[in-house]
Amino acid sequence: MSNPLIPPSVDDLATVLVDRGCDVRALERGRRVAGESGQRLDAVLLQLGLVSERQLAEAAAVLLDTAVVTPEDYPPRVPGWAAALTPRFLRGARVVPLEPDSDGVLPIAVADPLDGFAPVAIQSATRGRIVVRAAVPVELEAALTRLLPETAEPQPDGADEGPVEADAERLKDLASEAPVIRMVNQIIARAVEAGASDIHIEPFEDALRVRYRFDGVLQEVETPPSRLAAAIVSRVKIMAKLDIAERRLPQDGRIRLAVRGQDVDFRVSTVASMHGESVVLRVLDRGAVAFDWAKLGLAPAVVERMSHALSLPNGIVLVTGPTGSGKTTTLYTGLLALNAVTRKVITIEDPIEYQLRGINQLQVRPQIGLNFAAQLRAILRQDPDVIMVGEIRDIETAQIAVQAALTGHLVLSTLHTNSAAATITRLRDMGLEDYLITAVLRGVLAQRLVRRLCQTCRRPAEAAPEVVARFGLTSPGERITLWHPVGCPACRGTGYRGRQAIAEFLQPDEAVERLIFSRADHGEIERAAVAGGMTTMFRAGIAAALDGTTTIEEVLRSIQADI
Repeated sequence: MSNPLIPPSVDDLATVLVDRGCDVRALERGRRVAGESGQRLDAVLLQLGLVSERQLAEAAAVLLDTAVVTPEDYPPRVPGWAAALTPRFLRGARVVPLEPDSDGVLPIAVADPLDGFAPVAIQSATRGRIVVRAAVPVELEAALTRLLPETAEPQPDGADEGPVEADAERLKDLASEAPVIRMVNQIIARAVEAGASDIHIEPFEDALRVRYRFDGVLQEVETPPSRLAAAIVSRVKIMAKLDIAERRLPQDGRIRLAVRGQDVDFRVSTVASMHGESVVLRVLDRGAVAFDWAKLGLAPAVVERMSHALSLPNGIVLVTGPTGSGKTTTLYTGLLALNAVTRKVITIEDPIEYQLRGINQLQVRPQIGLNFAAQLRAILRQDPDVIMVGEIRDIETAQIAVQAALTGHLVLSTLHTNSAAATITRLRDMGLEDYLITAVLRGVLAQRLVRRLCQTCRRPAEAAPEVVARFGLTSPGERITLWHPVGCPACRGTGYRGRQAIAEFLQPDEAVERLIFSRADHGEIERAAVAGGMTTMFRAGIAAALDGTTTIEEVLRSIQADI
């Protein structure tokens, strides 16, 4: 542009959005709403979730003939050339001064590139040559919080210096203020856009920590001022329709927001900690989850065996592993493969994570006596073909599931065990008779999640002879290549991007059934299953490492193998 201080128009921005793939119908919908509400088109598109903050920033950057400001572009402190600009002005204008370039040009990152007032005012105050750069608002706000921390306003003499949480109405007022609303929305939107699976908001004595979980690992992000901890937690509770006056008992709720043009659900959990309430939001973004066998990363042989078990008219198929090992995703994938007009599929879940079209999903409500066993008894009278029980936790649920399988139903469920073979001894320990286990068990899939290597920056290296020998990678003398993490912007510097499942599938055969009747331990059962063709979870992980999709270190960390 000839003059960087002349802001682009909203029509120019809309044109670029269409050129970059924005749905024309979504744009027209936004125009109608903008015309009715009197708001600017870009603000309406953002509020409706039809575009993301990053998409708007990238479109504005095209018009400004510059790149979007990245988190690394923000300076460690406010540059000296911006001394004439007050923190109040910068916060209100949502502008961050950047380091001057070699030509003496003074760049500023702006959250609203269509606002022409702030750049002109800054140029007038500094008498420098200003150039505007578009920023992602959530990243700019985080930089503002770091560079210009707000101090608590002094209280008048005699004012109550007790914690703000003591007054529920005051908390509600604080949580309804625009800065707090914007801050919470930014925390949530930033997590979804970055692909986080969970958001942790944790108050401490002198800080409020916000962390995102990426690929199973928590990472801290730039956090809001600690004095806003109570207001931020209250805002989340209001969004989840929880009782903000109750700050001692745990609460659970759900939020639905439009992010990136799609509805995203969040499961909210609050518990009281020493310095306030700790909040965890599980991001349930259906658009980011693929219920597809191929995309789960399971070996073709495991998928084939699992699919065969699911095709049987009756019996029990179990998926096992620790919490967070992807059991529910695997079950949902199997359910969707079974979902058809000719079958009635019912699930009992605690809680319902993803809503599946065409499947009857029931929520466990223990506070009114509706536990897994009670719900399972009730749905047997609903004439189902396929039943999914979220988890078999006790002998009562196990016995009803067995009876359902014996009477012609296919039952899917989960257990917390370390291996497929250990599932059989776990069922025995719960009180199931051996003859019932052999009569109904059609297969057990045990799995873990390992982080995938970033395909952009991974590097190959020849495996050391000690590693080859220790893990039995191949015959001596053959050159083996393993891949290692490096780190790049695409993977947030971790070297990993996404996760995949590694699994073993135990399909009881005659040898395994004989061992069950002889009350053999899980070690003997596993050896018999391997002799019958089962590939252990550890060997499946080693195969994934040899394929270059993960690392041996990830496999060891996930399985905690003592090799």
